[in-house]
Amino acid sequence: MPARAEGVELVGEMKGSGYREPPALVRRADGQVLQLTPLLYRVLECIDGTRDTSQIADAVGAAERRRIAVADVEKLIDAHLLPLGLLRLADGSQPAVKKADPLLRMRFRVAATSAEATRRLTRPFGVLFSPMVVIPVLAAFAVVCWWILMVEGLAAATHQAFEHPLLLLLVFAVTLVSAGFHEFGHAAAATRAGASPGVMGAGLYLIWPAFYTDVTDSYRLSRWGRLRTDLGGLYFNAIVAVVMAGIGWVTGFDAMLLIVATQLVMMVRQLIPIVRFDGYHVLADATGVPDLFQRIGPTLRSLLPWRWNDPEARVLKPAARVVITTWVVLVVPLLLFTALALVLAFPRLVGTAWRGIQDQTAMLGRGAAAGDFVAAGGHVLGILAIAIPAAGMIYLLVRLVRQLWRSAWVRTADRPVRRTLAVAALVALFAAVAFAWWPDAHRYRPIQPYESGTLGSAVTPLAPQASSLREGQQGSAVSVVAGDAALPGPDEPVLAVVLVPRGGGEPSWVFPFPKPDAPANDDTQALAVATADGSVVYDVAFALVWADDNTVATTNEAYAFASCRGCAAVAVSFQVVLIVGQADVVVPQNLSAAVNYQCVECVAFALASQLAVTLDGPPDAETMAALQRVWEEIAAYAQSIPGRPLAELTDALNRYKAEVLEVLQGAGGAGTPGTIEPTPTLTPSPAATTAGPAEPDDSRTPVPQPDPADQGPAPTIAPSTAPTRTPEPAPSASPSPTVEP
Repeated sequence: MPARAEGVELVGEMKGSGYREPPALVRRADGQVLQLTPLLYRVLECIDGTRDTSQIADAVGAAERRRIAVADVEKLIDAHLLPLGLLRLADGSQPAVKKADPLLRMRFRVAATSAEATRRLTRPFGVLFSPMVVIPVLAAFAVVCWWILMVEGLAAATHQAFEHPLLLLLVFAVTLVSAGFHEFGHAAAATRAGASPGVMGAGLYLIWPAFYTDVTDSYRLSRWGRLRTDLGGLYFNAIVAVVMAGIGWVTGFDAMLLIVATQLVMMVRQLIPIVRFDGYHVLADATGVPDLFQRIGPTLRSLLPWRWNDPEARVLKPAARVVITTWVVLVVPLLLFTALALVLAFPRLVGTAWRGIQDQTAMLGRGAAAGDFVAAGGHVLGILAIAIPAAGMIYLLVRLVRQLWRSAWVRTADRPVRRTLAVAALVALFAAVAFAWWPDAHRYRPIQPYESGTLGSAVTPLAPQASSLREGQQGSAVSVVAGDAALPGPDEPVLAVVLVPRGGGEPSWVFPFPKPDAPANDDTQALAVATADGSVVYDVAFALVWADDNTVATTNEAYAFASCRGCAAVAVSFQVVLIVGQADVVVPQNLSAAVNYQCVECVAFALASQLAVTLDGPPDAETMAALQRVWEEIAAYAQSIPGRPLAELTDALNRYKAEVLEVLQGAGGAGTPGTIEPTPTLTPSPAATTAGPAEPDDSRTPVPQPDPADQGPAPTIAPSTAPTRTPEPAPSASPSPTVEP
């Protein structure tokens, strides 16, 4: 005699369903909720372990008021109820069941409470759903939002939080607690509506850590009861926002307003109906369609004109069908675009995450060494904030590959031709992804501040864009015109000439000024020239110069020139000049120039930094050893410059100059300070971006050569530091309005 599996619970017909024929719901012992047709549900309802199939057929026929054959009951049992794990096996044992495992599902769940503990903890909060409480809270929340966003603002709160790290940690802690309180809202709303919430815990959703509450039992509620359960978490976020705004207003701690801002961000994110956030469940319960993702396939097929009236497409009510179709049309392209962007950006994201973890680890070590454990704790959180999403992203991509392969293999069973085509398509797809991720000189570079981050910039490394104009063609192109020059037009045209390089060798010099001379002896020069579309050119020159002549006129030069589309030229030159003994003439020169010429979406960055120090005599052996160690550190930093943010270079070089001075100040050799003014020059063009393969780096990092050491008095060293930054296009770029080769 057929019998139900242990733990199977008959929930009943789904109330407020969007289906023409409302499904009935059944929950297995593992918590999986299944939708059954009314007839299947009736058969399962009549199976109680005491009836045989003939008696079950009679009971179902009486309930349905029609004749049900015994063969029909046996077919429904064998083809549907047994495979779904709802009945015991023929030998009386429990079936082996497996829960649905969709891609966009929370992973690595860890329960923090039992179902009974959840009900005890959240039941007292049910009073917050009384209309006498809900209306004042929502009104206060609206006032708080208007006051913060339109009147007070968040500038003072942000300043106060970052000025006091403990307040910043408090903001983080309260925000974390409020995320758990959000789940209390779901559970309390379910309890208030008459459902029994299950366990509460945490897991990983997509690439983010997240809390969760099992409110599967809310399917037995009415549509309004399910919606109240869905919105209960957002309502509790509103309560936190009102309370924190009140505390900030009473205590004067503006940093509390940042917690209000985090609540607003969390609420907006939760309302996005693309993935399984609260907005997704609100849409599902409002339309009466429990699993929206299961409707993607049937909805897409129904968009074909000849399949609009298929039975599979007509199971939904007209209003629900319109809403679900609109959702599918919007969500599917967004999900595909997101997957494509994730695949293309993956190498850069991994490189950025690795660099971020390295930087946070270094700052953690410095904070711990200095005894600043508050700052060290912040850096630990920073490491986790970078590492967890990065690991989640890798896991998500691995699961996506496995699911694609498994789905293709199962769907093409017993169809060798289709299986061959599917396997060939997947192999081609995986090969394209491997090509996009294959390590090379630039693919895993950290993302830089000057990059745009558009999909086009991500695609450029795969297929660099050709120039918009070719030799012999006519057309229009973007040109740079000096700000004080009149724009050309049909009445006053300006002739533009394009020089087309021919043959191999180095690119032609396309700039309207002579190429800088090669550096002379004891001079240092970094020259980065970008003329290929999508290229990134770095040139780094570091030198330590010992000068003992009567005249010291060493030159330190950095030149960055760009004339291309979507490219970057970065030149960094760093020179330390140690003048040993008396020199009658000391005129070191520090020069930098950055020029964008006929450049579209490009960056030119030049930084020249120089330090000149006069010593009465050669340093002793101990000082030379210390200087050697410092310079080795500087040389290592020079090698890493292509992967570092440009904004940090000036401060880093100033720190190294200070370390050199500190070493020399402890030396034996009296002297007087040299005079030096580091002059960084930054000239980005509008809409700066970089893309394309990186050019080979030309890094020259001479190591200091020790001179014979003599003991003497300590030197007096006081270099000046007055950097100048010029973020405008270089005036030497001549107007070039209309380009016609």
